[in-house]
Amino acid sequence: MKLLSIEYIPGEEIEALGMVKGTVVQSKNIGRDFMAGMKGLVGGEIVGYTEMLNEARQIAVKRMVDEAKAMDADAIIGIQYGSSQVMQGAAEMVAYGTAVKILKKKSE
Repeated sequence: MKLLSIEYIPGEEIEALGMVKGTVVQSKNIGRDFMAGMKGLVGGEIVGYTEMLNEARQIAVKRMVDEAKAMDADAIIGIQYGSSQVMQGAAEMVAYGTAVKILKKKSE
């Protein structure tokens, strides 16, 4: 499945099937939270949070792709991501875009 952040597929004629999305709410564990607090004192990247958000993004994308496959889509265009804190220590990650069917190559 093609995943694109742009609103079209170069050289392809497409039909929009509808919006698809994937969401996940991920929480950090106590060990990550403690280490994040320590890192906050000295500065630098909080690797535990980076890993948590990367994992959440992967889950959200997989769920979005699964939804597009259920629509028999060939690609998802206009993909965007969002995140927000839903409660102390938990973040929501959402991935969304437009599922499309590739009809044919555009003639030159």
